[in-house]
Amino acid sequence: MKAIVVTDQAAGTAGMQLVQRAEPQAAINDVVVEVHAAGFVNTELEWPSTWADRAFRERTPSILGHELAGVVTALGYGLADWHRDGTLAEYVAMEARNLAPLPGSVDFAAGASLPISGLTAWQGLFQHGRFQAGQSVLAHGAAGAVGSMVTQLAREAGAYVIGTGRAADRQKALDFGANEFVDLDNDKLEEVGGVDLVFDVIGGDIQKRSAALIRAGGTLVTVVGPTDIRPADGLTVDFVVEADRGQLSEIIKRVCDGRLRANIGKVATLDEAVAAFSSTERRTGKTVIRARQ
Repeated sequence: MKAIVVTDQAAGTAGMQLVQRAEPQAAINDVVVEVHAAGFVNTELEWPSTWADRAFRERTPSILGHELAGVVTALGYGLADWHRDGTLAEYVAMEARNLAPLPGSVDFAAGASLPISGLTAWQGLFQHGRFQAGQSVLAHGAAGAVGSMVTQLAREAGAYVIGTGRAADRQKALDFGANEFVDLDNDKLEEVGGVDLVFDVIGGDIQKRSAALIRAGGTLVTVVGPTDIRPADGLTVDFVVEADRGQLSEIIKRVCDGRLRANIGKVATLDEAVAAFSSTERRTGKTVIRARQ
């Protein structure tokens, strides 16, 4: 089968290669999925799990990607184990519990774009952020893959959402449901005033300035790693997204009834994947790889 692999951590996306690999075999509790579409997050190249297994043994050449939509015996989509070969391939072996049914009305590309972005937004808002209806949410990167999911889920749940990004992202963020938008290059973030929850996908100085905006009892949720930054009278939670069939089912239910839209940028074939992920062009949504036409 065709697959996208990496062997050199220092090479970044330039080290990605399209190769032929043997088709995977299902272990206990596994299924083999025929991949129709797959997603990839650039930070996978920085994850220890891309390069080593749970016993810290080198596992290269590693197949990248952990989001997919494909076929087992019925349609399915899901989030694959970080420590195992991934979904940028024609087939992947994964635990059945990490899959959720994908209705036939949802395109494979849309299904593959949702697991990491959708679950990250869901878990950050409702598990770690303890969001409640009527609160205000500052959603950084509101036009991006995760930020657009945060914006839509928060609005549906009764939030007032302030999206952020670059000037070119304004209309897209508003189209995804942000009540207002802050251009981080030209507007003053501090003029937002107090908010109940900040969903941070940027880190650095933006994270520090955002923490100062959080009202008493509020939460800074971040997905960019551990941080010492804390709101004056609130919490900071950093987390790594986890597979969850129930949450995936809730996400796809919202796609089916129109409450949630996938944020897809470029769609490329497996043969085009290395060039697509190595491109220096700014991504305007999730890049999805179609393993089959």
